[in-house]
Amino acid sequence: MSGISTEATANKSGERWLLALTSLGFFMSMMDSMIVSTATTAIREDFSVSVGQLQWVLNAYNITIAALLLVGVAYGASIGHRRMYVIGLLVFTIGSACCALSLTYPLLVGSRVLQGVGASVMTPMSMAILSASIPPERRGRALGIWSAIGGLALIAGPSLGGLIVSTLSWQWIFWINIPIGLATAYLVLKRLPADAGKGKRPHPLDAILVIIAPAAFMYMLSQSAVGSISLVTCFVGVLGVACALAFIALQRLRRNPLMPLHMFRSRRFDVAFVGTFLLYAAMYGTVFFLPQFLQVAQGATALKAGLEILPWTGTLVVVSPFAGKMADIHGEKRVALAGFALQMFGYAWIAFAAWRGASYLPVAVALAVCGAGISMAGPALQKAMLGSVEATYIGNASGLFNISRQLGGAVGTAISVMVFYRFGTMVSSTGFTQGFTAVMSVSALVCLAATLLTSLTVDA
Repeated sequence: MSGISTEATANKSGERWLLALTSLGFFMSMMDSMIVSTATTAIREDFSVSVGQLQWVLNAYNITIAALLLVGVAYGASIGHRRMYVIGLLVFTIGSACCALSLTYPLLVGSRVLQGVGASVMTPMSMAILSASIPPERRGRALGIWSAIGGLALIAGPSLGGLIVSTLSWQWIFWINIPIGLATAYLVLKRLPADAGKGKRPHPLDAILVIIAPAAFMYMLSQSAVGSISLVTCFVGVLGVACALAFIALQRLRRNPLMPLHMFRSRRFDVAFVGTFLLYAAMYGTVFFLPQFLQVAQGATALKAGLEILPWTGTLVVVSPFAGKMADIHGEKRVALAGFALQMFGYAWIAFAAWRGASYLPVAVALAVCGAGISMAGPALQKAMLGSVEATYIGNASGLFNISRQLGGAVGTAISVMVFYRFGTMVSSTGFTQGFTAVMSVSALVCLAATLLTSLTVDA
C-alpha cells in the first residue's frame, strides 16, 4: 500500500509541476499583451512619437504571433513540444531584455517583434504539452485551471503595468519577464519529460509566404491609417496579397498543408472565424485607447488608469468559466449573439459617457458590460470553430482561432488609429475625447456587424 501511495503522490506532484510550468508560459504571453497597454502614454512621451507610431508597440507583437503561429505549431510537432516550448521561452526572454534596453523607438518595435516570435509558440506548446500529459478524465479540469491562470493576466496586467510605470519606469514592465522566463525554461527542462517529434516540418516556401502575407497587409493598413500612402506602401500591400494567394494555391497541392482549406467549407466554421476577428478588432481598439483616454483626457495616473480598467478585465475572468457551460446548454449561437449585443451596448455607452463628459462610474458599469460580452462571445465562437471540424484537425482549428484573434486585434488597432486621427487630436483633452468617442462608436458598429453575422451561424 505504501508503494502505491508513494507513486500516487509522485504523480500528483508531477502534475502540479506540469500545470504550473505550462500555465506560466501562457500567463507571460497574455500578461505582455495587457501590461503594455497602461504604459503606452509613458512610452509615447518618452520617445516623442505619434499615436500612429505608437500602435506598433502592440501591433508588432500581435502581428508576429499571428504570422508565426501556424509555423511554430508545425515545428513543435516536428522537433518536440517541450523543446519548442523552451525555445519560445528563451526567445521571449531575450526579446524582453532588448525591449528594456531599447534607446530608440524603432529598436523597441523590433524587440517587440522578437518577443512575438517567442510568444507565438509559448501558448500553443504549453497547451499541447498539458493536453498530451494529463489523462482524459482530468484533462478538462487541468485546461480550465490553465485558462483561469491565463485569465489572471487580464486582471493583473493593466494594474501591474500602471504600478510599475508610476513607481519605476516603463522599462521595468519588460525587466520582470527575465527572471521568470529563465527560471521557467530551466524548470521545464528539469521537471517535464521530453517528447519525440512526430510531425513533418512545414515546407520552407509555405512558411515564408504565411509569414510575409499578414505582416505586409498590416504594414500597409497601419501606414494608411496615419495617411502615409506611398509607392512603397502600395508595393508592400500588393506583395502581401500575392503571398496570400500563392500560399492558398500551394495549400491545395500539399498532402500535409499548414492550413487545411477544407475546414472553410463549413459555414459554421467561417462565421465563427470572421466573428472572432470582429470580436477582437473591437476589443483591441479599446485596449489601445482606453488607458490613454483615462490618462490624457481624465487626468488619471498610470496606476489609477490600470485600476480603473479592472471592471472590464475582472468581469472577463469571472464570466468566462460559466460561458463555456452556457454554450453547452443553450448553444454557441445564442451565447455569442448575447455577448456581441452586450459589447455593442457597452461600447456605445462608453462613447456616450465620454461625449457627455460623464464621471468614471458610468464608464465603469459600461466596462463591466463589455467584459461580460467578450467573455460570452469568445468561448462560444471558439467552441463553434473547434466543433465544426473532425478530431484530427482540432489542432489546426485552434491555430486558426488564435490567428483570427491576433489579426483581428492588429487590424482593430490600426483602424482605431485611423478613426482617431479623422475625428480627434492629441493637442488637447477635448480633441482626444472627440477621437476616443469616435473610436468607441466604431467599436459598437463592429459589434453590430458581428451580431448580424453570427445570426447566420448554424449550431451543431
